[in-house]
Amino acid sequence: MLIDKKNTSKTNQLQVGLAIYQHVLATGLTLPLEMLLAGEAFARRYDKSALKLKTQFVSQDSKVITSRAGIQFLPDIILDGTMLDRTMLDRTILDNTAADEMYRPDIILVPSLWRNPRPTLKKHAKLITWLKHCWQQGSTLLAVGTGVCFLAESGLLDDHSATTHWHYVEQFKRDYPKVKIKPDFFITQSERIYCAASLNALADIIVHLIRQTYGLAAAQNVERNFSHEIRKPYEEQRYLEGAVDRHADELVAQIQFWLRTNLSSDVSLSELAEQFGLSQRSFTRRFKMATGIRATEYWQQLRIETAKDLLASSNLSIQEIAYHVGYQDQGHLTRLFKQNLFLTPKDYRAMVRKKLFSQN
Repeated sequence: MLIDKKNTSKTNQLQVGLAIYQHVLATGLTLPLEMLLAGEAFARRYDKSALKLKTQFVSQDSKVITSRAGIQFLPDIILDGTMLDRTMLDRTILDNTAADEMYRPDIILVPSLWRNPRPTLKKHAKLITWLKHCWQQGSTLLAVGTGVCFLAESGLLDDHSATTHWHYVEQFKRDYPKVKIKPDFFITQSERIYCAASLNALADIIVHLIRQTYGLAAAQNVERNFSHEIRKPYEEQRYLEGAVDRHADELVAQIQFWLRTNLSSDVSLSELAEQFGLSQRSFTRRFKMATGIRATEYWQQLRIETAKDLLASSNLSIQEIAYHVGYQDQGHLTRLFKQNLFLTPKDYRAMVRKKLFSQN
């Protein structure tokens, strides 16, 4: 479960805290913020009961934070027992309860830093403690690049999977030997902790979270407006700790490989089961148990993703692409695109190429 439903139901809000500190990379704050706002706006346009988004910058002290690019951020929440009111530009004491104990957002974003994060980490013990406290109380944590070091410092990643920017991997291994670093993955997920190796990976996680919070249509709308390239879905990029798609069934793994490399085949799944020495019933049960989805769904997802890649990167006709991914007629592919993407293949290609090649 991504969000503490009890907490959001009381306020009808999705509270997002964005950690800020000196040398923060501003894009790690502004991009997810704009994407979340776009997801909320789309959802509430059609459903006024959709959660309202409330975002606040969280800092260890009251200093104005200046990013690497010189962009300045003013904290809303200060972890010294005060809250800053942006409109009044005045501090308000939070009764007798410290801000770091009272304020627990549903999602906390921990952005990357410019270059070596260690000097900043040493100065932010209170922020690190607050992150751990919030996670223990049900918050979802999302860190990108060297921001992952804040979570590692807290001990939350000990014996769990994580990723970080490729340039910092070796130092990360030396500093945090208890963390199971996965440098070959741009995204890792361990329970309510998400790690992103890059800004693009962060954007993919945000789309995933928007889908969980505001629904598929909102997520696809955000993806169409913010993605400048065709990207694989979040689920295909992540390393999910304990996930069924990282299963130990070697026979099913062989079947998955066959399906990926034979998209144009017209073999039926019953024939495929026989080819691998399984009965139809055993094949169906075993594949679903290992992967979490039916083989027909898995093969269809592969075909749609391959068609998307070909629409973006080739000059093949839509009919030729349909043949390439195993469909005998263009109409079948068009129906699947409408069902899954709310676009025809022709419209999808036009949208993608406009984003890829527009000079504006």
